[in-house]
Amino acid sequence: MTMSHSATIGAEVHAAPKAKARNLSLDRARTFLTLVVLLHHAVIPYTYFGHTDPAFWAGFDIVVLATDSFFMAMFFFLSGLFTWPGIARKAPSVFLRDRLLRLGLPFAIAAFTVIPLAYYAIALRHDPGLGFAAFWWKTITVGPWPSGPIWFVWVLLAFDLTASLLYRVSAHLVDPGNRVSLRGFDQPAVFWLLLVVVATIAYVPALLYFGGSKWFEFGPFSVQASRVLLYFAYFFIGVSVGAANFDRGILSAGGQLPKRRWLWVLATLIPYCLMWGMIYIKREVLGNPDPQPHWYQAIYGTFFVLFSAGILLAILAFFLHQKSPGPNLLDRMQADAYGIFLVHYPIALWIQYALFDYSWPAIVKATIGFVLTVILSWGLTAALRKIPGASHVL
Repeated sequence: MTMSHSATIGAEVHAAPKAKARNLSLDRARTFLTLVVLLHHAVIPYTYFGHTDPAFWAGFDIVVLATDSFFMAMFFFLSGLFTWPGIARKAPSVFLRDRLLRLGLPFAIAAFTVIPLAYYAIALRHDPGLGFAAFWWKTITVGPWPSGPIWFVWVLLAFDLTASLLYRVSAHLVDPGNRVSLRGFDQPAVFWLLLVVVATIAYVPALLYFGGSKWFEFGPFSVQASRVLLYFAYFFIGVSVGAANFDRGILSAGGQLPKRRWLWVLATLIPYCLMWGMIYIKREVLGNPDPQPHWYQAIYGTFFVLFSAGILLAILAFFLHQKSPGPNLLDRMQADAYGIFLVHYPIALWIQYALFDYSWPAIVKATIGFVLTVILSWGLTAALRKIPGASHVL
């Protein structure tokens, strides 16, 4: 860090937040994550973790362990980046209105339409004579009323509203995290250490207390109990990074993070391999105990945190390094990415339903499912966005 850079940190952190132009690297990273979500849901029926189809391929377990261990935390980090300046520019009532329109309304619509349509495909597998009207009514009146992947939307809304309240308490709450982000321009490892320490405190005790499978559920409102504080930690660290001097911190294209991107790949692979070592111990040595011993959960949870922090920085490093001005496929999908996320789940599950009885290899089924889910979700979103006013929501 140069003398001129460090000398101005203190004053610039307190500068009034300004509206930010679109960041091509972050847009691409966010759209890439959306495709990762679709890939995750396309392959999970053919894995040990979620074996709901006769076909199976162990390679997909490698994919699912990786995606499940980082992508939602990274979504919350990216979602937090522009939150603080947005709160600063808007009156509380305007910020609330905008968040309800962008997050609350899509969640409500999806909970009553997208999610029942998705889970009806699963219900039909167990009861072929079940009518959709009867299934829908039972879902919303008796339950269970799962939220599928749209749980992310209501949790993000809750985090945004929490951030708005915290801003009214003090606009300087994010200053320590912002200063670490600025140090990350020259020393990315310092920022990585912040992520690891905060995430470990937020996640490991909750994992020990709740275990990995418990979800808080109330109607369509659900969130994984052990990870809710982890997600808020990533979100709030993202808020801190984006509060001021956004282009001079850890996410600067001219900083050390993109220059050392291959080191971050190594920092990702080591804890990932250690996670698999712990899974081997659980299955082959401990005999898949339920519940798992606390010592096991603590060690596995630590490797989980190390992996999720490392892969977040590795992915961002590669997108920050990318020099292509575009437009590439990710750029073309960017405006539709949020809608694709919202509508893809029933498409993915109904494709899997249609492929279930075919004796094809898992790779073939998953490839068909992923490609069709991307194409159909993108096409549906593009069509929905042509409805007057829909582009303000999707």
